[in-house]
Order: sequence, then structure tokens, then C-alpha cells
Amino acid sequence: MSTATEDRRESDAPRPPLQPPQHSNPFISTLSYFTEPVSYTLRGLARRLSEDEAPTPLARALSANFNGSMTDPTMGVFHPPSAPQRRKSPFQPPPLTPLTLHGYKSSTASKARLLRKAIAEEIRLLVPARLQLMETWKLIYSLEQNGSALSTLYSLCDQFRGKRGGFVVVVRDSTGGTFGAYLSEPPKPQPHYFGNGECFLWRAMVLPAIPDLLDLPPPPSADTTHAQRMTTIGMNRSNNGSSASLASLNVPNGSATNGHKPGASTPDRIRFKAFPYTGENDYQVFCQQDYLSVGGGDGHYGLWLDQSLSNGVSDTCPTFGNEALSDEGSKFEVMGVEIWYVGS
Repeated sequence: MSTATEDRRESDAPRPPLQPPQHSNPFISTLSYFTEPVSYTLRGLARRLSEDEAPTPLARALSANFNGSMTDPTMGVFHPPSAPQRRKSPFQPPPLTPLTLHGYKSSTASKARLLRKAIAEEIRLLVPARLQLMETWKLIYSLEQNGSALSTLYSLCDQFRGKRGGFVVVVRDSTGGTFGAYLSEPPKPQPHYFGNGECFLWRAMVLPAIPDLLDLPPPPSADTTHAQRMTTIGMNRSNNGSSASLASLNVPNGSATNGHKPGASTPDRIRFKAFPYTGENDYQVFCQQDYLSVGGGDGHYGLWLDQSLSNGVSDTCPTFGNEALSDEGSKFEVMGVEIWYVGS
């Protein structure tokens, strides 16, 4: 009993007040605030310089990345694998099958057929890749076969609306020049422009004939000491020059030209020029009941045809950055128009 009573008395005795910690002193707290980073840095340097503590793999990797090298004392210098050398594939796409132009009537004269295979093959290289595989082009409209009315042209093209095909416009002027356009959609009257960047303008011209070199005098550097007197007589040539009619090349199958086989000399005498979409504006195609136009801007049309398909206009336009397609000038007389469908 006495022991329990003594313990109770000791617990009830007042305890001495707690002493505040030493670091609660403001001066000491401020001093430790400035000295702690210094001591931490010194301890880190001591760890790095000590030989007993080897760096961990993680520390080595971080140090290598920081220093910009992948040096490992145990594995040597790291060399990343070289990029694989790409080799040109031996595969070559098969050549395109020659085109077949379908739609001319047997009664249509050869001179009235505007599109020749040589020109069609040039246009074929510029159409979208999905349409280059098409082996047959179908004649939709021909001024020679269907009459000279823009409404007839629209109605015949309307049956191809909604199909993923292309449309080649071929025009011939009074000088025999052949030119036209490629349209991504069938021409139809609409209150706004239509078409996309696949559209382009084109023209084909005949190169002047190469004179016979045997009729020319020798060059100035040639030795003419023992040469006899020679006179060169000029021959009358066409004044059209490069504007020579493409219709003169429309020889029927089986006939020869200048002693060559049909089609052997024709491609060499034609110069083809194309004017793709420039992106300056979106005036690709605009059609109304009384006219059809391709390209525009700054008050000019790249190609414009009237309601009766008897007169046309062609001038430089921002849409295609083209030159005038006709050698007659900005205005020309229409002698023929054709619309061809490229697609399935």
C-alpha cells in the first residue's frame, strides 16, 4: 500500500517546463539556412571523389547523357547502329497500254477528227494516276457529229455526272491550231465555279519543217579553196511557221507521209504544252447556259466558248498562268469542239 501511495504522489508532482530547442534561436536558424546548401554540396563532392563508393549504373547513364557521350568504362565506347542503306527497287511499273479512241463514226472524215493519238498520249501523262490506266477514251460530244449547240454538249455530258472520271476538251481554230482543257467534272451550268486542282489547259502546235541540209552552203570554217561557185535558192514556205495546221497530220491509217510509216514522224512534229493549276484562285470551271469557261481572274478567261460554239476567247489567266492558246490572238473562230470521257 505504501508503494502505491508513493507512486501516486510522484505522478502528481509538478513537472519542470520544457526547454525550447536550440535551433529555435533566430540567429542560428538563419545561419543554418545559408550554410546547409554549402554543406550539401561539399558532401556530394566528397562522395564523388571517394574511391570507396563506385557510381551506380543509373548514375553512369545520367552522367553519360549529360556529358553528351555514351562512354562506359566497362563496355567501351557506344556506337549507335548505322541507318540501313536504302536500295532502289528493281521493280518498274509496266508500260501503259496504247490508247484507243472510241466514238468516231465511220462517216466522219479524218480531217474532222480533232484528237490524235499522239496528243492524247501526252494528255494521258498529266491526268491523275488512277485514270492513266484507262485504255479507252470515249467520245461524248463532237461538233461534227452532234451539231454546234452548247446545250447539246451539256446534255450529253450530264449522263456522266457523279462518276470519278475526267473530261478532255478539244478545240480547233480557223488556223488549224488544236488546244483545250482537262476537267475533273463534267461541264454543266452552275451558279458557282467548280473543279479542283487536277484541271489544266493545254495546246499542241506543229514544229516548222527542218530544211534539207544538202541545200545549205558550207559553214564558214569549212575549206572552200577548191570548191565551185554555188548558189542557194530559197524555197517558198508557209507563213504560219509553228502554227501549221495539225489537220495536215491527220492522215488516214495506211497512208504514208514523207516516205515514213504512219505515226512514225507525227509525234516528232508536234510540240505539246500544258498549263497546270497554279493555286492563285479557285476559278477552274464556270458554265452558264450561254457560255463555257475554264480558268479566270483579272477579267480574263483561260478558255471561253460561246453558246453556238462558233467563237472563242483565250487569254492569260491567274488560275493556270497560261499563254493564249490560239495563235489568232485572244479571240478566235471555232472550227471544231470535242469532249472525251476518261474513266470506267
